[in-house]
Amino acid sequence: MRFEHGKNIFTRHLVTRVRPFILFSLLVSFLNLGGGCASLPNVSEMIASAPDMNKPPQIVSAQGPLSPGESQGIIDQLKQAVPPTDILTRYLAVMELWGKTPLTSGNKVTLLVDDDASYAAMLEAIQNAKDHINLETFFIDDDKVGHRFSELLRQKQAQGVQVNLIYDSIGSHDTPVSFFKRLQDAGINVVEFHPTSPTGTPGPWLQLRLDHRKILVVDGTLAIMGGVNTSQGYSTGVPEGKEPVPWRDTDVQIEGPAVAQIQKLFLDIWQQRGGPKLPQRSYFPKLKEEGDVLVRVVSNTPGEHNRMTFVMYVSAITFARHSVHLTTAYFIPDAQTMRALTDAAKRGVDVKIVLSSISDSPMSIDAARSHYSELLKAGVKIYEQRKAFMHAKTAVIDGIWSTVGSTNMDYWSFLSDDEINAVVIDRQFANEMETLFEKDIWRSDQIKLEDWEKRPVSPRLGEWFAHLFVHWL
Repeated sequence: MRFEHGKNIFTRHLVTRVRPFILFSLLVSFLNLGGGCASLPNVSEMIASAPDMNKPPQIVSAQGPLSPGESQGIIDQLKQAVPPTDILTRYLAVMELWGKTPLTSGNKVTLLVDDDASYAAMLEAIQNAKDHINLETFFIDDDKVGHRFSELLRQKQAQGVQVNLIYDSIGSHDTPVSFFKRLQDAGINVVEFHPTSPTGTPGPWLQLRLDHRKILVVDGTLAIMGGVNTSQGYSTGVPEGKEPVPWRDTDVQIEGPAVAQIQKLFLDIWQQRGGPKLPQRSYFPKLKEEGDVLVRVVSNTPGEHNRMTFVMYVSAITFARHSVHLTTAYFIPDAQTMRALTDAAKRGVDVKIVLSSISDSPMSIDAARSHYSELLKAGVKIYEQRKAFMHAKTAVIDGIWSTVGSTNMDYWSFLSDDEINAVVIDRQFANEMETLFEKDIWRSDQIKLEDWEKRPVSPRLGEWFAHLFVHWL
């Protein structure tokens, strides 16, 4: 399991100052996840059960569902912008059948690259809030960045804006209780996702289910989401030799009808975790069209049969005709993901993956590298970013389909975490994603098969050992 910026309880706390309840919960998690990818849905069967794939998808606008003719008109325009692709037919049909959120039109999506852009957008949105602020994060640290956010949140609460915060107990394990107590004393509603203390309600904390989502919703009209947590660690970097290396991460800002779906997911978790009753606010204001971008919000919730971010990734890769360009922090693919990637490369799709050579969880790098030979032999191109920790969880496929979110391509994200991704169907946004991807390629070293096969025995042993633990990294 990874920990993201000093949160690796599997390594740090297990080796140095382990608490008994963490050891026990890890043991239970090992037993619970013993079935591994057997718990993942069979995407091939889901694809086979999809209805008529020539029927236009149901698209929902700010005014309500569009007619089949209106939906078809939007899809036809998109088809004219790119070479033939099954993303706009077969993929959309699968997600309409199995997804739980609608495909929405009339959205504006802004790409936010790295923490500086994300924090600036988040702080501006919070500063401009008039009604409420809903913030959900994997970790928020008791440091310079965390204090900057907490101070502004307290100010907005004092101004009459209702602030509601959900944080993950494992992700924020090193953040003192006093940090959250100051927020509560200011009138902010705070919910701890799955308290780790075994003196509390038994059950959930044993599962090590993590709330890995990063969501900010302001006034029900603007949302920011992606991979960025709230921590000074993004600027101080991940330790590597004498000098720390920076994080590379990606968020998106969304305005338009899709914001309501993100808001609903926040409020669902709030209710599930027994959060205090929220005061009356305009959580679902009447939204208007802010742009012309199609967006579907896709989420994972443990306990459900369909792990939809997993289905999203595997089905999109399966239907790719031209290109699959991925970035992820933790790449530990299951059998279905491996098959989708290698099959795509073998049929001539340009499959490229940018990963990290530096991580807050070194063992996860060895686990990722244990898959390199099979991927390279199939024609997948693999790159490792130099002097940066690649933390972005993104993809762009066939120049029209993009996703930005919190989901890593590993067992923990796919099987156990609460995750959220935005799928954006838009040519212009895909172009922005491709430009960013090319910059990541430029900052990376390509792994060549002939060189990879000549690597020494020592790293091979590390990869073999890490592969034994792929279900828990």
